[in-house]
Amino acid sequence: MGYYTRNASDLFRQYSSLNPDDVHRGWLDLLPAQAGLACDIGAGSGRDSAWLASKGWDVIAVEPNAELRALGEQHTIDAVASSRTAIGGVTWLDDALPELKQLRSLDQRFQLILISAVWMHLTPVQHERAMRIVSELLAPGGMLVISLRLGPDAAGRFHPISADELIRLAQDRALVNKRRFRGNDLRREEVEWDTVVFTLPDDGTGSLPLLRHIIVNDNKAASYKLGLLRVLIRIAEGAPGMVTKRSDDWVEIPFGLVGLYWLKTYMPLVLRHNLIQTPSAIHAKQSGYGWAKQDHFYSLQDLSPYDLRIGASFDANVAPRLVGAIRDACINIKLMPAHYITYPGENRQVFECETKTVKHGSAPWQITREKLQQFGTFRIPAALWQCFSQYACWLEPAIFNEWVKLMQTWSFQYDTNVYSGAFQWIDAKRDTTKVSERIQQLHNQGQHVECVWTHKRLIIANEKYAVDHCFPWSRWLNNDLWNLMPTTTSANNSKSDKLPSAGLLQHSRNHIIHWWEQAYLESDSMRQKFFIEAEAALPLMATGSTDINAVFHAMQHQRAKLRASQQLAEWPNYLITELAQERDIIQ
Repeated sequence: MGYYTRNASDLFRQYSSLNPDDVHRGWLDLLPAQAGLACDIGAGSGRDSAWLASKGWDVIAVEPNAELRALGEQHTIDAVASSRTAIGGVTWLDDALPELKQLRSLDQRFQLILISAVWMHLTPVQHERAMRIVSELLAPGGMLVISLRLGPDAAGRFHPISADELIRLAQDRALVNKRRFRGNDLRREEVEWDTVVFTLPDDGTGSLPLLRHIIVNDNKAASYKLGLLRVLIRIAEGAPGMVTKRSDDWVEIPFGLVGLYWLKTYMPLVLRHNLIQTPSAIHAKQSGYGWAKQDHFYSLQDLSPYDLRIGASFDANVAPRLVGAIRDACINIKLMPAHYITYPGENRQVFECETKTVKHGSAPWQITREKLQQFGTFRIPAALWQCFSQYACWLEPAIFNEWVKLMQTWSFQYDTNVYSGAFQWIDAKRDTTKVSERIQQLHNQGQHVECVWTHKRLIIANEKYAVDHCFPWSRWLNNDLWNLMPTTTSANNSKSDKLPSAGLLQHSRNHIIHWWEQAYLESDSMRQKFFIEAEAALPLMATGSTDINAVFHAMQHQRAKLRASQQLAEWPNYLITELAQERDIIQ
């Protein structure tokens, strides 16, 4: 690593001087015509990342050397900003093979993984683990490209490698060798390159068939198995930052979080819509559910699922009842759905969980990661967690349909129109009131508030402004402070339900951060809420972090994830130029 630190500037110029079309000419014809999400591991100068972005790919550039990463990041920022067409974006990450801990924590799968001129830096004992981890990051049908340097190594920086060993390791991971070829170095006669291309023909993890089995085929005496799956999908999609530990095989989350989301799922069904969730339930007598106690769950009638959001606080009157309800839910989840959800044909549980005794006296209580960890731990197979995260928008409708079909087999029948309303995820009620009030408050204090997209001063007096969900509400139900942006009405209407492009988000970085600092960080109560929400909802946020730049960095990764998983339409780069033409400041 020291060599690259000392020579970062020279290496940056050397790498950047080569044309990627020439460097990758041996496999360029295999590059999918439909751009998706790519990962450039060992991105160096950012040359290849910018090249892929120019072809429409969203790229995560992974580079462990700080000096090269800084140079490469500025290079890709300049490349994206200078483009006058809608292209992909590049988001950088400090990470390295073989572990790739940060990259894996994003719970993403990639249509293309490029590992160019990196593999020879790994020791032979690291090769098998590196291949295992990289193969698990590939999406079904995805392509892995690895180039191997062959030739003299006067500095002694490289380890022995061979294409034969690489192919064997890939075959052990069910990858198919698509191409293997040898080419000359573009500058050095004594150096050659072996490049090997692999594809993943199918999911390989068995996660989707397993979920289909649980949803459709598994025996169900109540709705609890479906309820637990919906809870875990909602957590994986909306609160990935709540993961407390992960390994190659497992992802661990606070059991209290599972219990909390269980309440959020069943409160509308039982308390509001009076829908029976097991044939033995008698709602009039508040009985039939082992987890719903009269002095806990049923005493929360005045709360809505929206009230039970991360960061919310409760007074000494409500807190003991809510803690009791979460504790009751965790005990029931462990004894019932988690116990009986097993692998097909086996008695082996899919999920592992451990409860802890939680007692809460007459004191206020806030929903935080630390408080939810006190209820115990809940472990999910890592491949299944990734599947939850990636396919949430497809899995939830399947669960809803099966849930309704199950209820219709019982003696209690309901009007079909009731179901769609009862199953709405009320957690994220579209509400921008607090942010609008904050804008008005700043205006009353004599502060100017600007649109984060056009950079125009907002007209506050006649309310000719809007509060925009940066990541569209219609596709991702997130109402957190960091996701709510002040905009002009024209910009808000133009953006509508589109996702800001990578270039537009980067272009607006300073204005977004200034808004966060102006609106939230100067208020102690809003500051705490801002960071608690960001930590729960965004990837890569360290526990207890108050780094505003880290929030924006995590936001960039979430943008790429939403684009890849939901194929959202983008508000593209060329609008930056159009919006900039409206930069006349209105006093």
